[in-house]
Amino acid sequence: MLPTTLLVVSCVSIFGAFITHNVINHYIPVFIARNLYGQDQCKKEKSKVPEPMGAIAAAVYSIVILALIPFMFYEWMSVGVSEVYPYIQLLAFLSAIISIWTAISLGFADDILDLRWRDKLLFPTFSSLPVLIVYHVCGHSTTILLPNFVVPYIGHQSINIGFLFYIYMGMLMVFCTNSINILAGINGIEASQGLIISTTVAIYNIIQLIRGEGIQWHQTFSLAIILPFIAINYTLYRFNRYPAKVFVGDTFCYWAGMTIAVVGILGHFPKTLLLFFVPQIFNFLFSIPQLFKWVPCPRHRLPKYDEKTDKLSMSKFEFSEKQTKFLGKIVLKVFSTFGLIDLTTTTKEDETFYHVNNFTILNLLLKIFGPMHESDLARVFIIVQITCSVIALFVRFYFASFVYDIVR
Repeated sequence: MLPTTLLVVSCVSIFGAFITHNVINHYIPVFIARNLYGQDQCKKEKSKVPEPMGAIAAAVYSIVILALIPFMFYEWMSVGVSEVYPYIQLLAFLSAIISIWTAISLGFADDILDLRWRDKLLFPTFSSLPVLIVYHVCGHSTTILLPNFVVPYIGHQSINIGFLFYIYMGMLMVFCTNSINILAGINGIEASQGLIISTTVAIYNIIQLIRGEGIQWHQTFSLAIILPFIAINYTLYRFNRYPAKVFVGDTFCYWAGMTIAVVGILGHFPKTLLLFFVPQIFNFLFSIPQLFKWVPCPRHRLPKYDEKTDKLSMSKFEFSEKQTKFLGKIVLKVFSTFGLIDLTTTTKEDETFYHVNNFTILNLLLKIFGPMHESDLARVFIIVQITCSVIALFVRFYFASFVYDIVR
């Protein structure tokens, strides 16, 4: 039954991608006519680019997922994954849809209303509740395995952390929802993140199916959610890559993040999922001084565009020592020492001013490799993301056996 399930999900996903391509082409002039567009800041000609086209892709995805419910339900009933009516599977599927839909709504509201950061942290927390409640109601485990070097001190191979595990999963969903949104600014960067991470998630689940580890319906559930996303995301990426015909908007970022987080939690690999977000984790940690206002944070942190060379370089900003908090001064010194930022100081009227690039992974890549064309910068980041995904899978399925006695 499993090959049939994957075949049906794959066919429906491809059909969804085809529909997405046609619908986006149809709505490009509609968005322009309704003044739903942005201007590409990294081009000589600041043309109008429809935004948020991620809302259209998300709408098609929602229809595809709804269409899959009857088939998945029939599959769970027929293969006898449960001795009783498959409430658990149905609850998991419906809770996933609710959380994804609320994230899409939040993203669209952010595109239209330009929400504050505290709202962006608050709303995903509420969006995570359906999934977390279903996780609890279904009696899923909150026990984590301990590394071998910790076992002699604890006396157990595992420990039940109870409510703390739910806090972790809630924070994971908030992080995934916002991490892609933070790492943005050039053509194709958001869509490529969603595409690579979701593909890695699919590969992980396929490997688990081949290994025969865990409960099979967890993997089929994950693939049923993620495969349509991959297909539709790829279509959207083709429109969004350089030179962008559409902008995906915050709607896509929240949709992508929540979809991946839901799959990780209900597919029972929330700890492994973090391995697939290494560039996003680095970018978030690197951005903390600006996000938490330890140093001033400009409204936009995208790389600087030079019209003469048609290349991108590090975007820099200036601020006085008085504007810098104590933690900010420490961060500037540490980051400068390790070569993460390009820091210079000047003195004007007995006051010290700092000149520094924005704290993002894109600016760091430009610092390392020098100014480059927008499409080249996107390719470099894609290589970084893919490399991290390959290493993550290697760590999960090979290196973990040296740290844990049991690897599932």
